[in-house]
Amino acid sequence: MKKIPIGVDDFKKIITDNYFYIDKTKFIEEIFNDGAEVKLFTRPRRFGKTLNMSMLKNFFDVREAEENKKLFNNLYIKNSPVFAEQGKYPVVFVSMKEIKGTTWEEMQKSSRETLSNLYEKYKYLRENLDERNKRKFDKIWFEEIDGGYNDALNFLSKILEEQYNEKVIVLIDEYDAPLTMAYEYGFYDRAVVFFKSMYGACLKTNSSLKMGVLTGAIRVAQAGIFSDLNNIETHTILDEAYDEYFGLLENEVENALIEYKTEDKLEDVKSWYDGYKFGNIEVYNPWSILKYIKYKKLDAYWINTSGNALIKELLLLSDGTVFEDLDNLVNGQEKTIYINENVALGNDLDPNRLWELMLFSGYLTVKEKINSEAYLVKIPNKEIKSFFKGLFAEIIFKGKSNIASMKAALESKDINTIIRILEKIVLNAISFYDTNKKLENPYQTLLAGFFYALDDYYEMKPNPETGYGRADIILKPRNKKWSGYIFELKRAKTQNLEKEAEKALKQIEEKKYDTILINEGIKDIIKIGLVFDGKKAVAYY
Repeated sequence: MKKIPIGVDDFKKIITDNYFYIDKTKFIEEIFNDGAEVKLFTRPRRFGKTLNMSMLKNFFDVREAEENKKLFNNLYIKNSPVFAEQGKYPVVFVSMKEIKGTTWEEMQKSSRETLSNLYEKYKYLRENLDERNKRKFDKIWFEEIDGGYNDALNFLSKILEEQYNEKVIVLIDEYDAPLTMAYEYGFYDRAVVFFKSMYGACLKTNSSLKMGVLTGAIRVAQAGIFSDLNNIETHTILDEAYDEYFGLLENEVENALIEYKTEDKLEDVKSWYDGYKFGNIEVYNPWSILKYIKYKKLDAYWINTSGNALIKELLLLSDGTVFEDLDNLVNGQEKTIYINENVALGNDLDPNRLWELMLFSGYLTVKEKINSEAYLVKIPNKEIKSFFKGLFAEIIFKGKSNIASMKAALESKDINTIIRILEKIVLNAISFYDTNKKLENPYQTLLAGFFYALDDYYEMKPNPETGYGRADIILKPRNKKWSGYIFELKRAKTQNLEKEAEKALKQIEEKKYDTILINEGIKDIIKIGLVFDGKKAVAYY
């Protein structure tokens, strides 16, 4: 029985080391016959993008052509007319997910290392370079500061064409990974200039280019990252073209289950891991299918880390009603969203893009297209639903330990511990508040997101109409023997936080915010006025 390739995305390794492989080589035929010079494919993480790029590299690369030809025996492409193109072109394959850094200086260093490692694979080219080009090659190879890195891929393409007298295929995997990290850590404006220049030089003004292929999770629009590329064709999860090549189709999953003698579980597997819609077809999450085959257990194996920094900020920018929408989705309802397919980073990140980003990141899927911009979306399957609420605590608060502690403190009415945990939560997100003074009360959305993760124990209601107004947050216990909670949250306006917290408590009393809990039969109701001043919280109850 063949090995299960969990975490293995090297095509040659999968074929030569006897791993289980589902034939996606028709992708090679379609992509070669496609007239677009540069193609971008956006899909959620772990849906087979890197494996497909590795497959393209091993198919087209002129180096080791005869050895690589054997990899495609018994696969679809072997009998295709396009097989005549096998091993014919020089190929540049680089993964941008290796470029990381929490500062622009760190990311620059990481970029130099990544490009130096790429050049290491082509050092044999130096033998035929003139002195000028050899010095240019060595600057990048030896990671010199003035190495001209934004031209590195373009330059490598040109000397490869000269060496082999063939145009070059350039494969850039996870093109958006450094851009989203740069946005998360506050130096996006500097990073985007560099990567725009690199991609533009290589994919637009490169006369040596045969074909360019990029993959990523999102299409970054801000600052015109692709404004220089009028030759690019983008294929998102909404497009019918190439819809079958990322993720697994139902017949492919059936064959995999038969191979590993678990075909009797198809319906269970379908309810847990199916439900994604790419173009016009439904697909399964390949990572979860492989995990299930290995462990024979239905569980939540996939969590997408891509875009979480963006989702975090969009959640914090949203109003409290976003959690009502999330709750409706968890309960099987659909939501209409509007999409432009470009995620705009920078200073004008729009909170209305939350649902779009969740769709492209794999947390939601399309149920129905309404018109050219509007789509009806839903949670795709049981796997996503099983961790959907805790997921946002994980994204925003970087761990679930506070959730368990808060649950215990609420149940035991330990107010001091409740306040201490809330202070800790605010501390984790304090940099957000430091740069978002325009928000009147961002604490409400932050804490609403935290309490939302406690939904198995407390129903969190943000801004509910009750009494003579709207309370900031109400926690209705699932067990009516437990206490209910009402929070009135304020951002400090004076130095006297205790007095402001007392006024917040009086607001709860005077406007009878407890009406909603009384009507639900909750007898023990705890009212808390809470004032935040930066990292500090003062409560009155």
